[in-house]
Formats: sequence, C-alpha cells, structure tokens
Amino acid sequence: MTQYEKMVATAQTYGIEVYELDEFRGRSGFYSDNVIMLNKDLTDKEKYCIMFEELGHHFTTVGDISDQTKIENRKQEVIARRWSYEKIIGIVDLINAHNNGCKSKYEVAEYLNVTEELLEEVLGYYKCKYPDYFQIDNYYLIFNNGLEVIEKIQFTYK
Repeated sequence: MTQYEKMVATAQTYGIEVYELDEFRGRSGFYSDNVIMLNKDLTDKEKYCIMFEELGHHFTTVGDISDQTKIENRKQEVIARRWSYEKIIGIVDLINAHNNGCKSKYEVAEYLNVTEELLEEVLGYYKCKYPDYFQIDNYYLIFNNGLEVIEKIQFTYK
C-alpha cells in the first residue's frame, strides 16, 4: 500500500470520501463537505502531498473559502496549509532524514516521500516560525538556507 493509499484510508476513517477526477479545471485538489477531489493525472506522491492540505481544510476551515479575494478566506487557507505542513513533515522527520544520511533537498524529499516543491514550502514555513533556529534534544535545526541540522556533542565527565 502506497503512502497515498494510506492517506485515502485515513481520510475514510474520518468519513471523508476521496475522488479522482479526469478533468479538474487546472486544480490539483479541492475539499468540500467531507469530500476530497484530486486531479487524476497527478503522481501518487503529488496526491499524497495534496491530501494533507485538503485534510487541513477538513480540520481547520469553516464554510466556502474558494473566493481568495476575501481576507478571511485567505487566512483560513494559510491555517489549513500550516496544519498540513506540520503533519506531513514534522521536525523529527527532518532529523530522521538527516540521521539517515540525507544531505540534499532531493534526498530529504525522497526519504520523506514528498515533492521537492512541498519540502521547499515546509522549510519556508519553519523558517518563518523559527527565524533563528529550533532546538530539540541534541539537535539544532537552522532554516536560513534550506535546512541545516547540527547535532550537539555530549560530553561526559569522569
């Protein structure tokens, strides 16, 4: 079962139906009233990434926000995307990619089974959220020029 197929199964546990459409008027995905619609022509990896954003709409937005000229709708769009960013690529996921030898953005994206475009968006989000750095356990994550993970050396005294 692919990551995308697992996401479809997860969505169904929340009562959300998922449909893939042949003709989707230039869109990648859309959520409304417990239904996620995806462009059938996308790769499984792309559908997997888009599923998170559409689930973000399910869990965070209220009403029809399709008119993005309205400030309130744009705010709800940002909230849904931020929700999806933290769910699809958490800080620990980035550390795990580092610990598994991933050096380039391509390698990190492949390791996490996401598109490089989504990885860029997520790293940009974390850069805004943690402008200097983020520390967890022995790790410092710096998002200035993409991603840099530094492992702090632990000293033991005898």
